[in-house]
Amino acid sequence: MVSTARLRYLQASPQKVRLVADMIRGKDVQEAANLLQVTKKHAARPMEKLLRSAIANAENRDEMVDVDALYVKEIYVDPGPTIKRIRPRAQGRAYRILKRQSHITIKLDSRRESAAEAAAE
Repeated sequence: MVSTARLRYLQASPQKVRLVADMIRGKDVQEAANLLQVTKKHAARPMEKLLRSAIANAENRDEMVDVDALYVKEIYVDPGPTIKRIRPRAQGRAYRILKRQSHITIKLDSRRESAAEAAAE
């Protein structure tokens, strides 16, 4: 059973958020949460909150879910809209500042269910 959670319009560039996402991809939920707590990257805090949301979604969807068996099946970061700002420079010039945003999607699955389904096929 796959459980999904999305975080949209995070004020961080997708390139920087992907560094954090790559750290937890394929890890158990508890291990991923511990990694995010000790990571000093800006994107780690919202991603930890998103992970907890995905766990809660799994618990609400299925009463019999084993939280210890959940792992991060998929996590991907897509670019959101870019906010454009102007920075005044010397001699009347202007530089453009691009404030990038990210959309994060995380999917959790149970390891034991996946193994049972593969054995049944």
